[in-house]
Amino acid sequence: MKAAYSVNSSTSRLWPPFPRSTVPASREFVAWLLTQPMGLAQLRHPGTSRLTSLGPLCCLDIQASSNAGSLDRLLPTVGTRRSPRKRTTSQCKSEPPLLRTSKRTIYTAGRPPWYNEHGTQSKEAFAIGLGGGSASGKTTVARMIIEALDVPWVVLLSMDSFYKVLTQQQQEQAAHNDFNFDHPDAFDFDLIISTLKKLKQGRSVQVPIYDFTTHSRKKDWKTLYGANVIIFEGIMAFADKTLLELLDMRIFVDTDSDIRLVRRLRRDISERGRDIEGVIKQYHKFVKPAFDQYIQPTMRLADIVVPRGSGNTVAIDLIVQHVHSQLEERELRWDMAALASAHQCHPLPQTLSVLKSTPQVRGMHTIIRDRETSRDEFIFYSKRLMRLLIEHALSFLPFQDCVVQTPQGQDYAGRCYAGKQITGVSILRAGETMEPALRAVCKDVRIGTILIQTNQLTGEPELHYLRLPKDISDDHVILMDCTVSTGAAAMMAVRVLLDHDVPEDKIFLLSLLMAEMGVHSVAYAFPRVRIITTAVDKRVNDLFRIIPGIGNFGDRYFGTDAVPDGSDEEEVASTG
Repeated sequence: MKAAYSVNSSTSRLWPPFPRSTVPASREFVAWLLTQPMGLAQLRHPGTSRLTSLGPLCCLDIQASSNAGSLDRLLPTVGTRRSPRKRTTSQCKSEPPLLRTSKRTIYTAGRPPWYNEHGTQSKEAFAIGLGGGSASGKTTVARMIIEALDVPWVVLLSMDSFYKVLTQQQQEQAAHNDFNFDHPDAFDFDLIISTLKKLKQGRSVQVPIYDFTTHSRKKDWKTLYGANVIIFEGIMAFADKTLLELLDMRIFVDTDSDIRLVRRLRRDISERGRDIEGVIKQYHKFVKPAFDQYIQPTMRLADIVVPRGSGNTVAIDLIVQHVHSQLEERELRWDMAALASAHQCHPLPQTLSVLKSTPQVRGMHTIIRDRETSRDEFIFYSKRLMRLLIEHALSFLPFQDCVVQTPQGQDYAGRCYAGKQITGVSILRAGETMEPALRAVCKDVRIGTILIQTNQLTGEPELHYLRLPKDISDDHVILMDCTVSTGAAAMMAVRVLLDHDVPEDKIFLLSLLMAEMGVHSVAYAFPRVRIITTAVDKRVNDLFRIIPGIGNFGDRYFGTDAVPDGSDEEEVASTG
């Protein structure tokens, strides 16, 4: 491929061997350019006004003079301007750990809010596309970027997961190395685009697992969640117009063809059970022609070209700097004070249901609120209240008419549950104390857990752990937390369930005690969520603790020590 860079005059004075404004696109020039001090040059595509600068790193736009026609169906013209992208950022991850690197393990801990006070997403994830030839080092570069970013919520999405399901004839061709896996038609772009869109929206996705030894998708798919940063890598990462529009940053990993062939031989033989003759045959018949026709021309669409792949640590460091600056611009601050004052003097919402305050219920509240109550009595009467609360909540589930026969052979017109299944989700740690009561009245109920704590420096709730049953989207979900003060943790938990495609009207938030502020916050953000409690207290104090309240429920229930000032540490930890 013939290519040229148009370089600012500042470059010609920095490198005397190239005094003119146009220099040859040699590998030596690119390597030299990326090793120079910060701010040395900017590169412009010949014949266009497009100039890209990535802080200290130059963004390279390369114009291909060959094979352009083969991409007309897939790619936009170089001269067209990209539509402005939305400002963004979000969440991530399946089961910890998400990613192991040479130095550390990256977990999902600490995801800040990815939604506003309306409960809607306020920012999208920052999506990075990594393109390049087969075995060019895309995955290694992606992992190096992730490690250097040092942000907890990252998703690495590989295009290799999205090969289409092969027919029987195609399976036979693949077994004899006669099927072209390096053609755009080999990939399920519709599934790729829908998956990336959902991840950018902060929602969970199911990603297929492709078995390269059998050339088929495995039965089980893996679950990924949205993230602050999404890195999508693949040989055809830039080969679809719609897919390109989803990428906030495009990086092409440029590695010498001989190196790529050696890597492919090593990988396919050792990891995918191929023989050397078959790998070489496939390379010359499909891989190299596909690179020349479909992959190399997409280099012109990249914002950044990284020569030598993972060996170019300077380029990777500067990419990371740019991503950090983008994340800072998109940062969302959780305004607890605004949340507290947003719903003052409003009537309680109709979605709230409070257990009738009978003398028995009032008496149990008196016992558990009394600071002198022993731990044994606190646990006993709390369990009684939990059982009553859950029995009350079950009355709001959908029921339908049904007829059964009694042992006497007579028909009985009754009612039966009209849903598919009931799942309980507890907000740790206090919420898990409600699980035994739920299990006692719901046979074979499934249980999930969410851990949300407050960042003491920012005051924001943060999602630290998440484990949900499969196919939860079809269930009625009972979300359990013993106290809800501001509603911040409850809102985050509801948002997590919505991101897992649980319908809002199938979510039931249960709590022994709530503050009016928390009720209003949840109801305002999610007006179709049913809120059920045994009591609602009027106020929260300046530290957002319920007044008169119940104290630190977790400490009193589990017998752990309270914080020195006697405050409700758990309400602070979850901000209810």
